Amino acid sequence: MKKIMLGNEAVARGLYEAGVRFVSSYPGTPSTEITEFAAKYDEIYAEWAPNEKVAFEAALGASVGGGRAFCGMKHVGLNVAADPLFVTAYTGVGAGFVIGVADDPGMHSSQNEQDSRHYAVAAKLPMVEPADSAECKEFTRLAYEFSEKFDTPFMLRLTTRVSHSSQPVEMLDREEIPVKEYKKEAAKHVMMPANAKKRHYAVEDRLRSLEEFAYDCPFNRIEDNGAEIGIITAGNCYNYAREVFGDSASYLKLGLVNPLSAKLISEFAEGVKQIIVIEELDGVIEAFCRSLGLCVTGKDVLPLCGEFSQSLLREKLLCEEPDNTVLADEIPARPPVLCPGCPHRGVFYTLKKMGLTVSGDIGCYTLGAVPPLDSMDSVYCMGASISSLHGFNKVRGDEKKTVAVIGDSTFMHSGMTGLVNIVYNGGTSTVIILDNRITGMTGHQQNPLTGLTLKNTPAPYICLEDICAGLGVAREHIRVVDPAHMKELEAVLREELSADCPSVIIARRPCALLKGVERKPALTVDADKCVGCRSCMKIGCPCISIDGKKAKIDASMCVGCGLCKDMCALGAIN
Repeated sequence: MKKIMLGNEAVARGLYEAGVRFVSSYPGTPSTEITEFAAKYDEIYAEWAPNEKVAFEAALGASVGGGRAFCGMKHVGLNVAADPLFVTAYTGVGAGFVIGVADDPGMHSSQNEQDSRHYAVAAKLPMVEPADSAECKEFTRLAYEFSEKFDTPFMLRLTTRVSHSSQPVEMLDREEIPVKEYKKEAAKHVMMPANAKKRHYAVEDRLRSLEEFAYDCPFNRIEDNGAEIGIITAGNCYNYAREVFGDSASYLKLGLVNPLSAKLISEFAEGVKQIIVIEELDGVIEAFCRSLGLCVTGKDVLPLCGEFSQSLLREKLLCEEPDNTVLADEIPARPPVLCPGCPHRGVFYTLKKMGLTVSGDIGCYTLGAVPPLDSMDSVYCMGASISSLHGFNKVRGDEKKTVAVIGDSTFMHSGMTGLVNIVYNGGTSTVIILDNRITGMTGHQQNPLTGLTLKNTPAPYICLEDICAGLGVAREHIRVVDPAHMKELEAVLREELSADCPSVIIARRPCALLKGVERKPALTVDADKCVGCRSCMKIGCPCISIDGKKAKIDASMCVGCGLCKDMCALGAIN
């Protein structure tokens, strides 16, 4: 039987068919749906971990314990999990272990473009890269077989287009793999120097075996069309190349992108007159080809930045004019904005009004940097808002004029250690935790503060106030406010900024899109009272527009949060 599946859903199906027992991940677009779909199978234990490092280590423990395991993350999450990643290359696995990582060429939902193939090369781990949903399922299933054969984790690289594209996928029965017997092997799993030195030799021996395996493994294939042009490619770039060149080129489609087979590539090159390497982001395959002495066309023509497309390949490789459709009417810009009723809106309006320097973090609240709120000075990576604010203030002494903002899920991910650093090193910075009761940006995933697990079973309630107190912040300087009450929020901010000690303000109001959250009647504008001063526009609510000279509220979107009512000095909004 076949079913149309997203690439991520197909990976989850591959986990099911391979007999995987344990899945632990941290949500991050474009990888999130893998774990959400895996959780739908009763045979798979699936969980959200506080961060990617914890997810990796939990999955590693499950593998060593004898059950096939998986952890998933986006490319920047792999940075968080890098420490155990490199060590696991030395230790090997128990049962099969696959690490899914989804790169984001074009930065659709990320703060950088990062090519995860470099991690596979640096850690000396095998990596496979599917080109479509059918391969997502099949490569995932096969990766477990070879993970156990070579005693190593396999990395599975996806990209946004592969993760979020759909294709028919053949569904097979689940292979029930019994839990392996656990044997204590300290020499293999205790990575102190004496053991690790010996395990390094095992890594190099395994890599040589994998290079031999790459020559005729089921992940790679040659499509010989008797053409003079030979294209070496992988992943979604294969689909673009196939559509542009058709049968006028021969193809070496690489599914195993690390290690690469020198023998396979050299033999393919001997049968063509021109070699083109097509790969998104960095020239990893191209550099390997050049190391073999091959003359190839690659990044000298194709870009290092952004996502590829069929039109881009036609323009760069065939010198054809790009197929850019010109619209008759100019379309106005539509910048991203916080949702109607978003609890973060009042926070960022207040911060801008007070003229504070704001150290930001990763989440939907990052949109606080966008006009008209325009109230965020920096965003680096998960948890960095608190840590970087501490350094900023130690240098400048601006504790009275600066705050860090961080979401509840992000605080649990990697914000707690930054707060410890402030307390331990005598800082007096103010941290605002934006507690909207869910992991918002990636689509409402549960986290340790919501009281529910990934499978929506009840979990112990973890109190954010108790955590902050346990980390050393004085109870009287842990304040909880409703961000919809902007006057109260401003008063609390002024009090805590003046305090000569660390302080935490928890801005607590649930995400307006959560099921069960009360939706109040839509507000309306009294046109007779409205003078068109546009004060209500300063909060950047997408419900509000200017019709002629008067404000207008779209009742189909308005959730009645009341912020605009507070903005109107004339009482025109009711």
